[in-house]
Amino acid sequence: MEQLSRYDVAHYKGVLMVVVESDLLPPDPAVVVIPLLPDYPAVKLLNPDIQFEAMRFVLATRLIAAVRRASLQRVGNVAEQGNQITRAVDVLMAGV
Repeated sequence: MEQLSRYDVAHYKGVLMVVVESDLLPPDPAVVVIPLLPDYPAVKLLNPDIQFEAMRFVLATRLIAAVRRASLQRVGNVAEQGNQITRAVDVLMAGV
């Protein structure tokens, strides 16, 4: 299994994904991710802009999914933007 941590960015079938699953969970063949898309209709706080490799992406929070770790290839990390990502997941789950 690919070693992935929270806020790692990985390629999945040509799309960048950010890992949002806690590192405290036991290992599993699947991991929870959210796509990073260049053009996606943004809702304040739900879809923050994420900077990665000098490019701007929108966190497509409503497209959250679980994918097989073996299908992901790690390409970087956006931990410095972790508060925005966590807030987006909170907005998705709680509406606030």
